[in-house]
Amino acid sequence: MSTSEEHPGERITEAEHAVMEVLWDRPRQTAADVCEEVCAQRGWSLATVKTLLSRLVQKGALLAEPDGRRFLYTPAIAREAYVGGESRRLVDRLFGGSAASLVAHLAESEALTDQDLAEIEALLKELRA
Repeated sequence: MSTSEEHPGERITEAEHAVMEVLWDRPRQTAADVCEEVCAQRGWSLATVKTLLSRLVQKGALLAEPDGRRFLYTPAIAREAYVGGESRRLVDRLFGGSAASLVAHLAESEALTDQDLAEIEALLKELRA
């Protein structure tokens, strides 16, 4: 079962994103499996996880495969496609579509470490090659 490269139609909330991260790391999990990963640290119940999973299925972000009396959940979108779409929305909304403005803002606010700058420089060299 391959994952789509498309972004879901509806935005994924922060809570839903936490569930997606669990399933991107290890697809084909039950609601109970997902709960084992996130419930304790977030103070959630199994019912909360089931609600989030259901919403993600409705949004087209997850596939639910029947497995006896339970479902196995698998991402319907690739992590890279989701991150790419969210990154573009952020740049468009906050920086007028200019990624350079985003980097300049981060640099001015001292949010970039020396390692971040080195990684950006290496990426730029790679892109120019």
